[in-house]
Amino acid sequence: MSKDIRVAIVGGARSPFVKAMGVLKHQTADDLSVAVVNGLLERTGVDVKDVDFLTWGITVVDSRIPNMARQVTLRSNLTPYTQALTVTDNCISGTSAMQNIYHQIREGRIEIGIAGGVDSMSNPVLRVNKKATRVMADAAYMKTMGDRLKAFSTLRPKDMFPERPGVSEPFTGLTMGEHCELMVKDWGITREAQDQLAANSQANADAAIKDGRLSAEIVPVAGVTADDIPRPGTTYEKLSGLKPCFDRSGAGTLTAGNSSALTDGASCMMLMSEERAKKEGVEIIGFIEDFEVASVDPNDGLLMAPGVTVPRLLKRNKLDFDKIDLVEVHEAFAGQVLCNRAAWAQGWKEPAIGEIPEEKFNVTGSSLALGHPFSATGGRIMTTMANELKRRGAKKGLVSICAAGASASAVLISRD
Repeated sequence: MSKDIRVAIVGGARSPFVKAMGVLKHQTADDLSVAVVNGLLERTGVDVKDVDFLTWGITVVDSRIPNMARQVTLRSNLTPYTQALTVTDNCISGTSAMQNIYHQIREGRIEIGIAGGVDSMSNPVLRVNKKATRVMADAAYMKTMGDRLKAFSTLRPKDMFPERPGVSEPFTGLTMGEHCELMVKDWGITREAQDQLAANSQANADAAIKDGRLSAEIVPVAGVTADDIPRPGTTYEKLSGLKPCFDRSGAGTLTAGNSSALTDGASCMMLMSEERAKKEGVEIIGFIEDFEVASVDPNDGLLMAPGVTVPRLLKRNKLDFDKIDLVEVHEAFAGQVLCNRAAWAQGWKEPAIGEIPEEKFNVTGSSLALGHPFSATGGRIMTTMANELKRRGAKKGLVSICAAGASASAVLISRD
């Protein structure tokens, strides 16, 4: 890998982030993906023949499209000669896709690549229970109709109802919210602190929408031009009146207001070698300087891996929060953010790195206000971070994203 090749961010785009089963429910994951890739190509003005590679993330995988990235290259305005790779890495799929393009550019294998991700919770592949699945799979290989009817006769009406799509952790069987309830109890995070963080996220997002910063990143899809997750006018007082939705025992603190919503959406970024960007005359918004990824034992907290990634990334780059201009921590849940901030301040599996100054933290809101279409969250945050650094004339930004499976990624962006 050449240390002389810097990886430039030259553009980003995303779809509106909207409630699952809402206004974009008829747009499949590949529909959303094609829309944002075409929008990015149009915005950057880069010749489609020059795009070497597309890496695409997806979490809600459609078994009928095993290589979503290749589907996107063939359906979009990219040429059939653009290589494609699909990655599935839960909520860090978007940044894992960027990491793949980043390394290929640093290695000198490609000069221009697109990285992004998508999820449509409105369009999961529905499943029936294990009994019905086994019967149907066996019946597909039976030779006679009589054998098939005999097999189907063992099923009961309840076996034929599709299982409701969910976001449970396969290893533990608990939902993300149930895991976060365990975390906030372990770390002593209050309901009041969670609701205040959620209210701040909504207020910051509302301001960034009204002044056009976030709206400018959106590519319209099927006539939809804006996010529908944000709730202008949300206050701490309103949030404090909501009932817990994961632990209803009386000890629960996570509500619909301080948890991210199930969301449909797609996002992507174009990355180039610095030399190629200058040759093409494309504006460089920023540079990706470094990544850190890590996993922890789910029993230590399913969403606690940022407690490891951020300290390691800062230490390797000889930085601390005082030398970082902006920080965005993905808000899967307000409680998850606060647990990891406590880990950074107090020290956990890595030495303490201090507190994030509030004026640097999630300044345009984050996933609580804007939504969280799993694999698309990385592209949204990275695009917004690069644009906000440029707008402020700032130099360094830090992105932190947790993921199911007890993993996380952290990314360092600069304009130096």
